[in-house]
Amino acid sequence: MRTELVTTLKRQATKILAELHKTKEPILITEHGQPSAYLVDVDDYELMQARMRLLEGLSRGERAIHEGRTLTQSDAKKAMAHWLNK
Repeated sequence: MRTELVTTLKRQATKILAELHKTKEPILITEHGQPSAYLVDVDDYELMQARMRLLEGLSRGERAIHEGRTLTQSDAKKAMAHWLNK
């Protein structure tokens, strides 16, 4: 992963963004020698967000199983009958 100073980003933003779009490689931005932010391509960011939503849904499902908050298929059909028969 590439690292850039925040001052370099300020001076060369257009160039850095063009390289980011070309390489799709995230860039770590540092301030005073410390990590400050990541610069990522929009498409890559949106893909990461979609993956996080999927993982969060899987986690909720696993938690429901662990806590016993599940139904059999026939019980679920009975509980959902008023919505399914519309």
